[in-house]
Amino acid sequence: MFTGLVEEVGTVESVTKGVASARITIRASNILKDTKLGDSISTNGVCLTVTDFSKQSFSVDVMAETMRRSNLYLLRPKDAVNLERALRVGDRLGGHFVSGHIDGMGIIKNYQEEDNAVWITISAEPEILRYVIQKGSIAIDGISLTIAYIDDSVFKVSIIPHTKEITTLLRKNVGEHVNLECDMIGKYIGKLIDPRDNKVEKKAIDLDFLNQHGFL
Repeated sequence: MFTGLVEEVGTVESVTKGVASARITIRASNILKDTKLGDSISTNGVCLTVTDFSKQSFSVDVMAETMRRSNLYLLRPKDAVNLERALRVGDRLGGHFVSGHIDGMGIIKNYQEEDNAVWITISAEPEILRYVIQKGSIAIDGISLTIAYIDDSVFKVSIIPHTKEITTLLRKNVGEHVNLECDMIGKYIGKLIDPRDNKVEKKAIDLDFLNQHGFL
């Protein structure tokens, strides 16, 4: 579990690709101070397990499913990535609950400056937008942000100078992909109340049914 508050921007050292998977080594410093094998580190919003580390870097194995659903498949050496260690019980929750299990990717459509902030417009699929609400939370490449605008095809967030300085978000170009994770509370509520997610197969009550359930 994470909060969406990026602790450090790391740099990709190497990417070794398998048939559909990859092993990625990332150079970092602050997040490695108390890192152990098996720890979880959010990398561009994706929860990854540390399989090897030194004082200057750590390595992770990325399975095929994660490569398909995230922008990690685009990573190359020298790319910057947002990093956050897993939340500890008792830590302050400055962002929102982020699982590190992304829902899909969005595409950056536009940047627009407004005084000290920058508006970012991101397009996303309807399956993601159904869980995006005005003034709700969303994790973009692992960054906890507040949704300031939403319509049928895009949503917008506005970031302050601090977020600009400590994350990779404004280093990306229009047209690039970002990882998206919707608020998990909204997803659970949607699962409970949306009939599309609660289809139950109805079986006829006949002699076989009664016999299977001990009535005969």
